[in-house]
Amino acid sequence: MSENPIPGSENPEKLTGLKQGPIKKVAAGIPAVVSALEMTVSEAGLERGMKALFNLNQKGGFDCPSCAWPDPDDERSGIAEYCENGARAVAEEATAKKLTAEFFSQHSVQELGKLSDYEIGGKGRIAEPMFLPAGGTHYQPITWDAAFEKIGTELNRLASPDEAVFYTSGRTSNEAAFLYQLFVREYGTNNLPDCSNMCHESSGTALGESLGIGKGSVTLNDFYQAEVIMILGQNPGTNHPRMLTALQKAKANGATIISINPLPETGLMGFNNPQTVLGVLGYKPGLTDIFLQVKINGDMALLKAIEVLLLEAEQKAPGSVFDQHFINQNTQGCNEFLQDLTQYNAEQLAAQAGIPFAQVQEVARVLAGKSRIIACWAMGLTQHKNAVATIKEVVNLLLLKGSIGKPGAGTCPVRGHSNVQGDRTMGIFERPTARFLDSIEKNFHFAPPRNHGYDVVECIKAMHAGEAKVFFAMGGNFLSATPDTRFTAEALQNCKLTVHVSTKLNRSHLVHGQEALILPCLGRSDKDMRNGENRFISCENSMGVIQSSRGVLQPVSEHLLSEPEIVCRLAKATLGERSKVTWDQYAADYDLIRTDIERTIPGFADYNERVRQPGGFYLPNCNRAGDFDTPTRKAHFHIAAPEKQHLKDGELMMMTIRSHDQFNTTVYGLNDRYRGIYNERRVILMNAKDMQDRNLKNGDLVDLHNHYDGVARVAHKFIVVEYPIPEQCTATYFPETNVLVPITSVAEKSNTPTSKMVVLTITPHQGF
Repeated sequence: MSENPIPGSENPEKLTGLKQGPIKKVAAGIPAVVSALEMTVSEAGLERGMKALFNLNQKGGFDCPSCAWPDPDDERSGIAEYCENGARAVAEEATAKKLTAEFFSQHSVQELGKLSDYEIGGKGRIAEPMFLPAGGTHYQPITWDAAFEKIGTELNRLASPDEAVFYTSGRTSNEAAFLYQLFVREYGTNNLPDCSNMCHESSGTALGESLGIGKGSVTLNDFYQAEVIMILGQNPGTNHPRMLTALQKAKANGATIISINPLPETGLMGFNNPQTVLGVLGYKPGLTDIFLQVKINGDMALLKAIEVLLLEAEQKAPGSVFDQHFINQNTQGCNEFLQDLTQYNAEQLAAQAGIPFAQVQEVARVLAGKSRIIACWAMGLTQHKNAVATIKEVVNLLLLKGSIGKPGAGTCPVRGHSNVQGDRTMGIFERPTARFLDSIEKNFHFAPPRNHGYDVVECIKAMHAGEAKVFFAMGGNFLSATPDTRFTAEALQNCKLTVHVSTKLNRSHLVHGQEALILPCLGRSDKDMRNGENRFISCENSMGVIQSSRGVLQPVSEHLLSEPEIVCRLAKATLGERSKVTWDQYAADYDLIRTDIERTIPGFADYNERVRQPGGFYLPNCNRAGDFDTPTRKAHFHIAAPEKQHLKDGELMMMTIRSHDQFNTTVYGLNDRYRGIYNERRVILMNAKDMQDRNLKNGDLVDLHNHYDGVARVAHKFIVVEYPIPEQCTATYFPETNVLVPITSVAEKSNTPTSKMVVLTITPHQGF
């Protein structure tokens, strides 16, 4: 790997002027409303912007392009059934700014690469297909027909279909995702990596092996019946703000909320609901009852400490703590698991987790007498080497309490992108089941490939080694989302052709193969007109609800195509007469796509009828029904030991996080107001003692280093910010520090990059 960054592959090492304020004690409220409205009006204008917001997440409207938190099944707010970040996502998509051929003729790829991700993303919507020829310096316009012909020619030129990679972002609709995987498999490969590989793949793996389904088991109504809600490694105030409303309602109904995280996230501490008078007035904003400030990757040690204490209480009063009937009827391996627990000392485990033992005892007392328990988690658990085992430990705790398959209890992996779960349901997976492939073969009369394809990490390595030569991305910002930025940039540059289906400009367009294409598509908020009809697509939220999404805005350009139509035309240009699929019919009528989804994938009976019902419908969920689709038809306990992180002198642990002005790789602004950080992203949050040990003070400039596998990785020019984070732990924003996340450090079984556990050293910044 090269020592110097590829031009344009990383955010520029320029500082924008750090300003600090107090850490906020309460999230949302009037400041969130003001922030959302300001961005909406500035991007889309008052009339266009408000039209979008009034239809966002409404029955018959369009689904939020931000997170996957579910909408209420019953009545929805007529004022604002969305959060601040949802409004920002829509504002960016509904923007009146657009990039035409004239823009690209005036700005070279090299020039655009010098901008930050924030600056690149703020340029506007891409208005027409663009092509970068080999050796070219500027993107130039290309017709849709010529673009598809070029892609088809390049794909058919490959020695094997496995030399092509087809990536998917979580915002792709059910209809587009189904067609996409169908085309890719008829083309002849299972190289279908997607953003799940980088976030909740660990959750799907753990839940599938333990409980028989790789999805969460709860519904939104379960939150209102829960006695205890545990939130591990998640910051809903920034990443899933509408979850705060559900937590507030749960708390009003008597639930105890336990938050476990290395950072004291504002949204979990207090929430002013801007849709209520009391929220506006700041009345009773508190949410979390018990906050456990765990060390990075101390979660399993903490969970085991709680389980040891619960076991001791159960032994003193058999049947009073554990749900023995549930365990005997529905689980396997409990005796072995409990026997393994006896080797541990709860106080020592608490110390390993970095939690005062008295707090662990308090949590155990709360859980001992409760059975309606929900466990929620996000990337704070999934992006570690032992992520799958840690999530299985969460399951162990729920199984002991009989807290799965009953109202007010269950698993809740909180997904990010708004249809990332739906994409997997539709077959976007590099390791498809034989049952799914059999259904494809039966219904479409071609033999899909049976060998496993590349996931995200594997496809990066394959491109880097020259074994994959064409990269096609259905949405997303692949370069900024993935680990080991320089390695990934080199991988993309090794390709003969890179193609991105996108709404807006991003860094992945600027670090490209020998040739590159940008194919502009309709967004969620855009009307999709055909023969006078505004067509709808559908999405699946975090809790398995399938609902329609119909745009309401006039597209910014007449040259945009819908994602389903892009896939259909791509398939025709590539497969031609040898295809057995009716691509023209699909492009003309989305109902036909849904009809074929219905006959291919279980749970979609009467798809076209039910998706037109207000609010949509729930997919079947075996755990929700008290069943477990494992080989034994029982839930499985899992035995694993908590890992001890052995740091050398001077080493620290780093986790990547998002700022409040950010959703995934999309940066809406330079502020992180809940954490009191303004106008700057190149910061590292550090414990005061760790700063003192290194003779650092607030505001010092440092360079960050990682040497995993003997490779020198460095992120230059970061500002030290003193912050209440555990000793030996630090936090930085991504994608600025993705360069430090090793491509070879991944979670066991799920192969997810370990972005929440990067070992680093810090040196004073060298240079200016």
